[in-house]
Amino acid sequence: MIPVVTLDPAGTDHHGEAARLRELGPVVRVVLPGGVEAWSVTHHALLADLLTDRRVSKDWHNWTAIRDGDIADDWPLIGMVKVTNMVTADGPEHHRLRKFVTRTLTPRHVQSLRPRIAGIVGTLLDDLPSHVRPDGTVDLRQHFAYPVPMQVICELVGVPEEDRPELRELVDSIFRSTTAPEEVLKTQRDIYLLLNRLVAARHAEPGDDLISALIDAQRDDPERLSDEELVGTLWLMLAAGHETTLSLIVNGARALLTHPDQRALAVAGGEETWSAVVEETLRWDAPIGNFLARYPLEDIEIAGVTIPAGDAILAPYSAVGRDEAQHGSDAARFDITREQRRHLAFGGGPHLCLGAPLARLEATEALPALFRRYPGLSLAVPPAALVPVPSLFSNSAAELPVVLTVP
Repeated sequence: MIPVVTLDPAGTDHHGEAARLRELGPVVRVVLPGGVEAWSVTHHALLADLLTDRRVSKDWHNWTAIRDGDIADDWPLIGMVKVTNMVTADGPEHHRLRKFVTRTLTPRHVQSLRPRIAGIVGTLLDDLPSHVRPDGTVDLRQHFAYPVPMQVICELVGVPEEDRPELRELVDSIFRSTTAPEEVLKTQRDIYLLLNRLVAARHAEPGDDLISALIDAQRDDPERLSDEELVGTLWLMLAAGHETTLSLIVNGARALLTHPDQRALAVAGGEETWSAVVEETLRWDAPIGNFLARYPLEDIEIAGVTIPAGDAILAPYSAVGRDEAQHGSDAARFDITREQRRHLAFGGGPHLCLGAPLARLEATEALPALFRRYPGLSLAVPPAALVPVPSLFSNSAAELPVVLTVP
């Protein structure tokens, strides 16, 4: 009999829930908000194979529950599923949509951003003392981990300063799993309005940014993006381009603050050590805890379990990141010196996250700079008191209160 687990929409215990999923077996039936059922593949090797399996689709049109009208447009998770961009496309169509962003996020271009990222990080670290609250603490998430990737991606895409607060609210709403139906519908509408406003502004006044580049491609490329695809691509870049990196920086800082031995090794090390910090954080505390990953085009069998065509399959990155079969018997331990084996924090297969190099670069600039600038940095509350982001998807703390210097 296949075990069934109702997932906590508030994400109050990502890793406890992930451990229970692993213990129940390699394939588990899960219940999402609203009683929507899906499958969860909890072993690293099986999920890695699934991510390259051509028998399964990324296109939400192949999810029977949506196709049959069982999932409404006000479902709390709809904004993470029902989108039109490279994440929800297959085969040649996926390649067509992906190539327009690949042209911008080349390895050379990403590396060219390093000085600008270092400058943003330095300015934010200079400003941290101005955000200290009356109790002597400062929220590292709000005043450091969030603005680093937000500023980087907005400059890259072409989002003016005045539109960024609204963008942040919309992304926060999309990633939350506890939103009321009316907020879901309002968020969907407001995303469309904001993005179309940004596109219209670049039509009128082109710039050196991704929006302008995509508009140029619409005009010149025979495989041009439709207006809907352009807006969907921009939303993907903006949402994924800062939310995952924000959580990566928060989770990396939290891990080092709660593991003094690993912190000492990191601070004493060089660039390779900090790269190991980032990779271990991605494995041990993945920014995306779960993600609706695939929809079989035919009945498929995984670990002896038949998953019918048209069902949804969830990728539980929190679970597979601590799979002992992949990462050893001490997989639950944060250890930056461990042999780094492949993790799936950025997905895999043809849909491997295009923004992974940029996220890694931002984190490897932000984390060492933070701990070197404030060597007395300490967590202001017990780790158990940190409140998680209310989300099935985002795995991070909603606030990371710290004390900058030893009293």
